[in-house]
Amino acid sequence: MAEKRDYYDILGVEKGSDKKDIKKAYRKLAMKYHPDVSDDPECAEKFKEISEAYAVLSDEDKRHTYDQFGHAGMGGYSTEDAFRDINFEDIFKGFGFDFGDIFDIFGFGGGRRRSQAQRGNDVIYELDITLEDAAFGLETDIEVPHKKVCPTCGGTRAEPGTETRQCATCGGTGQVQHINRTPFGQFVNVAPCRDCRGEGVIVDTPCHECRGKGIVRETNTIHIKVPAGVEDGSRLRVPGEGDVGIKGGPSGDLYVMISVKAHPLFERHGSDLLYEQPISFVQASLGDEVDIPTIGEEVVSLKIPAGTQPGTSFRIKGKGMPHLRWNGKGNLYVKAKVIVPKKLSTKQKEILREFEEISGKEIYTEDKGFFDKMKDAIKH
Repeated sequence: MAEKRDYYDILGVEKGSDKKDIKKAYRKLAMKYHPDVSDDPECAEKFKEISEAYAVLSDEDKRHTYDQFGHAGMGGYSTEDAFRDINFEDIFKGFGFDFGDIFDIFGFGGGRRRSQAQRGNDVIYELDITLEDAAFGLETDIEVPHKKVCPTCGGTRAEPGTETRQCATCGGTGQVQHINRTPFGQFVNVAPCRDCRGEGVIVDTPCHECRGKGIVRETNTIHIKVPAGVEDGSRLRVPGEGDVGIKGGPSGDLYVMISVKAHPLFERHGSDLLYEQPISFVQASLGDEVDIPTIGEEVVSLKIPAGTQPGTSFRIKGKGMPHLRWNGKGNLYVKAKVIVPKKLSTKQKEILREFEEISGKEIYTEDKGFFDKMKDAIKH
């Protein structure tokens, strides 16, 4: 068995060459040895050799392994593993090569069908839910319009009871080749067949349902589950419920975009909720016990201590939103909002003036903070 050649020597590049130089060298050699343009009887083997070298040197992990261990380090890769991430269509853009033949050269076949098959488009659906839905989860049916295989013709594009015929122009391949001979060699240009539009078959009697397209746009009912704790802007993926694929390609996915409506009572901050509790001046001064609503129907009791200042927040543990990725809930923060009456009776005004006379200026004196106390100590 002949010893394998060095990959760098095969492509004619230095060991420290960057990806751009490696790709350029490969394209130049591919143009010379591809079976579609070369008369060399060994062109297929040479094309496989340069492609194998490119597959390794264009991949950072494979190249690093090869630089350390040589060909011995490549033993864990199958032929298909080596070529899995190479986009031949991008590399040979403008060359006119048949990408199906390229895969056949490597020996894992199916290239022609793979190159024609296209994944269906993803479909976006916007779903508005309430904060309660987000807190407890939701199961619902949604009506989603998307493209599906025509139920009448089953995707054949032909009226039921009629037959299609193979395109005589392309022989059923869906492609036609134009060979151009130049002083620099033979070039093959591959293009979709105009007569069958790349389908390979001619439909004489198109299906009345899809008008010969093989695909119809219809609305389907899809059952979805919105998990508890979901946030505004979250995206739920439903695999395979997008538009149908083309020529045997897989269907796209459905993405449900969640929009959580504003709540009249609660303001959400991640898994925590904020609620403003109106209290009177008397409640703030003397203290009180008030009922606080939660995101469910439960009402909890909160003790407002005497001397509560406007804007003071109280924490009620575990009464917020559920965590999406782990057990437990956030907290409910209650912010005291002291309501100052706009209209007072004569009696109320007399009582407040009497209260002010008794209190003097002490009522307006706030507790000094640490730094203020330090300043006072320094002065003395």
